[in-house]
Amino acid sequence: MQERSSVRELAEQLRRELDRYSPGGKLPSSRALVERFRVSPVTVSRALAQLAAEGLVVTRPGAGAFRARPRTAPAPAGDTSWQEVALSADGAADLVPRSVDASGVLVSLAAPPPGVVEFNGGYLHPSLQPERAMAAALSRAGRRPGAWGRPPMEGLPELREWFARSIGGSVTAAEVLVTAGGQSALTTALRALAPPGAPVLVESPTYPGMLAIARAAGLRPVPVPVDAEGVRPELLADAFRATGAPAFVCQPLFQNPTGAVLAPERRAEVLRIARRAGAFVIEDDFVRRLVHEDAGPLPRPLAAADPDGVVVHVSSLTKATSPSFRVGALAARGPVLERLRAIQVVDTFFVPRPLQEAALELVGSPAWPRHLRAVSTELKARRDAMTAALALHLPDLALPHVPSGGYHLWPRLPEGTDEAALVAAALRAGVAITPGRPYFSAEPPAAHIRLSFAAVAGTGEISEGVRRLRTARDEVRR
Repeated sequence: MQERSSVRELAEQLRRELDRYSPGGKLPSSRALVERFRVSPVTVSRALAQLAAEGLVVTRPGAGAFRARPRTAPAPAGDTSWQEVALSADGAADLVPRSVDASGVLVSLAAPPPGVVEFNGGYLHPSLQPERAMAAALSRAGRRPGAWGRPPMEGLPELREWFARSIGGSVTAAEVLVTAGGQSALTTALRALAPPGAPVLVESPTYPGMLAIARAAGLRPVPVPVDAEGVRPELLADAFRATGAPAFVCQPLFQNPTGAVLAPERRAEVLRIARRAGAFVIEDDFVRRLVHEDAGPLPRPLAAADPDGVVVHVSSLTKATSPSFRVGALAARGPVLERLRAIQVVDTFFVPRPLQEAALELVGSPAWPRHLRAVSTELKARRDAMTAALALHLPDLALPHVPSGGYHLWPRLPEGTDEAALVAAALRAGVAITPGRPYFSAEPPAAHIRLSFAAVAGTGEISEGVRRLRTARDEVRR
């Protein structure tokens, strides 16, 4: 956070001073800028790169940075209005329109303005990411024999074996495909299991990114309510009977957004219900590696207790590392595995080998278990800080479940609260929060917000963010 702030501040200062130099004129050297502004060489490099991306300066290796010459007048804009007709006609015959709405995903991907507390983030703060371990792993990976060659399309055998061991049960490396993160794996699974126009059962509420994938593929998400113990089996059975859906997407462990864990007595029942319906269960095991230190033993993935190939398992290293460390896995058994493999090959060919090699280096290093333990401790501390701050400053927000894993809370707003108005007021008060509406595929039963405690700098920022949220709540009440 501090590094990013320093880069922005230095870039803004240099932007203001550009008029001192004639077009083509040389700016002070990087060393001079380091000494003048008392920042690191990395900060100077990134600030100059930002100005270069804006077309304000030109950098020449070995020579320095120069003010860019004025741009020529831009070409006149073309007329793209014809696309409205073309794109509308393209989906006219679809049983379910293929709408691409990325708003629910962008909420957790977009960086908020400077000074805004990031309660809407979906990834670990840089201070929690294993940056040194990842850098060392990538460096070692680049020197491995054959590291820059073409990998097997299914993924490196050693990495597939590691994912298979992580899932457990009788899952083997031959039943694992390496993917470019969890989002890519979910996309492949939904395309493989449900034809355009088909219904697909989803938890309610659920991850907006998955709803976006389904709708973009022309699928019709059908909600199945969850409670504190996960999806309700009797409603799941009813939904299969009513719709004939070919698949059910669920997050049995620390569900997003509720944080619920599927109860032991429901786990086998969910598999029985799907098997009886002749349907698949897509298990999104997205956050297993972000368990809190007070969680106790975790239940195994559903795939570990599934000899009949009902479960298509999705997991990823991204949440526990960095948003740019996009390495995940799909696991399945039976004929569906070949369909998954074919779709992935057509879409992406394969995951870049250097990234797979780096993943192997990372998870096989002593730094990996140390990192997971440190994150486990820190996430518990942040969760406790946020729940305490909410109880102190916003006791009217209902928090029926405090999870022991994951990175967010799911408060229910008081009846009558305008969810959208609160989100807007919060941003004006200096805190970015996630509205609850995008997590529902149908009408929500109540207004909610999702508050992430992973993307902020620490517990002090959590307390400040909750105080700002109270200011926003008071504004909306008036």
